[in-house]
Amino acid sequence: MNINKTASTFEAFCGIIARYARERDDFALLVAKDVPDCGALREIPEDKIISSCADAHSAILSAAGLALAGKRPWVLGRAAGLLGGSYQHIREAVAMPSLPVRIVAVDGGLSLAQDGAAGMLPSDIALVRTIPGMNLFVPSDVLSLTGIVEGAETDGAPLYIRLGRAPAPEFENQSGEIFRLGGARILREGADVTICACGIMVSRALEAAERLERQNIGAEVIDCYCLKPFPEQALLSSVRRTGCCVTAEEHCGAGGLFGAAAECLGRTYPVPLRSVSLPDEFISSGTPEELREYYGLTWNEIVDAAAQVWALRRR
Repeated sequence: MNINKTASTFEAFCGIIARYARERDDFALLVAKDVPDCGALREIPEDKIISSCADAHSAILSAAGLALAGKRPWVLGRAAGLLGGSYQHIREAVAMPSLPVRIVAVDGGLSLAQDGAAGMLPSDIALVRTIPGMNLFVPSDVLSLTGIVEGAETDGAPLYIRLGRAPAPEFENQSGEIFRLGGARILREGADVTICACGIMVSRALEAAERLERQNIGAEVIDCYCLKPFPEQALLSSVRRTGCCVTAEEHCGAGGLFGAAAECLGRTYPVPLRSVSLPDEFISSGTPEELREYYGLTWNEIVDAAAQVWALRRR
């Protein structure tokens, strides 16, 4: 897998959405007051952006109203406030009437680790997965983000996208994958173990696959950019060849990618399965990289988990 360059999915999103703002008459962007500064947002015409004085829950309710009036609004905020503080409004005002409101959260996972447990919401994926009718995306790079946003411009269902502010590697789309609802992309083929990852953990999964190759274990790496609807066929097709699976995510172990994979495999094709994820506890303070190391969100942990499931698979 070749890596072209690195870029923040948050900054990339701001640039993409500024272009749509100029092109679409039904565009509207509501920005919660705590969103980090991004120069591209200042390029959006004044009549298409509702700025930053709005609290997250007010932004959600305003977006629902705009959608009822025929607009196709986007809402941008930080994960803890946008989802944690507005869950009831998202569920009742957006998901129940199935309005075309696109909710985009920055600083999910460990991005705001310096602010301590109150500033982080490492369970946002689990919360969204429990809302009927909500689609859920966690892009790993700018390429997948671009495809997801393009799809959202034509799809009328409510959705949630988790972005990161840290620069992330951009992977070549060698397969010509069209990013879509319920999709996933295979970034590396292998026959011995399946590694299913999302977001920032995709690059760690690829590094783990390189290390496993030195141990003569061929790892198949799946970028699971869509978590709801979950790409069950992509996962099942892989584990029917490898016989085992590891999931890797910057999220708590319950309800996220591991939960989705366990539900799918437990119901359809049980195989040895391990998770590399955050523990079931309130997260400590530190820099994001310090905490990723502390909680084991590293290629090394993925290698260890892969070796365990590979040893347990049926022979």
